[in-house]
Amino acid sequence: MKFPHNISRIEAFSDAVFAFAATLLVVSIGTDSTDSLIDIDFKLFTGFAISFFVLVILWFLHYNFFRRTDYMDNVIISINAVLLFVVLYYVFPLKSLINSWFQTQGMTPDRLAGIFELYGIGFALIFLCLSLMYYRAYKKSKNLENVMSLLFYVRHFGLFVLVAVISIITAYLQIGINYGLPGILYALLGPFCSVHSYLFYKKYKTD
Repeated sequence: MKFPHNISRIEAFSDAVFAFAATLLVVSIGTDSTDSLIDIDFKLFTGFAISFFVLVILWFLHYNFFRRTDYMDNVIISINAVLLFVVLYYVFPLKSLINSWFQTQGMTPDRLAGIFELYGIGFALIFLCLSLMYYRAYKKSKNLENVMSLLFYVRHFGLFVLVAVISIITAYLQIGINYGLPGILYALLGPFCSVHSYLFYKKYKTD
């Protein structure tokens, strides 16, 4: 006998993992004193703050997936598990990348390139998982009114993966590494997504 999937249990488990990832960020802030806010290392705090809000954005994107479709199967559950695993991995290279902005010594081009590569791999895997989840829902969904929206997000998050791959290659080759070019390349998401949105709605809204 096949039982229907309980989406609320999947969301609850996912929320717990995101909360645990946030906890990992908190415990590594570090203070010189346990009773004074003045002694907080504000460089580490800045890294925590930015990483935390990036984590919130990832949670919101994950949340939106479950609002856009009610389809669920073992494939989506499996991809979601990989996504959650990568989120736990992702917070550390992200925080290290942010902390590197304040580091004036010991940050060699090789080390900086390695951080950009780790960041890019985590970024690419997260959005690949999101794209695949949307693709699975798109292929299996019987809600015709929602199917085009799902297709849009398959391609939308696919562009995130593409930009991450470009950044990883740039970091690996150390092209413009001293100027942070692998990070600057993520600005391509703006024009890429805008063009995709324009072309997508031009094609499908006129059919």
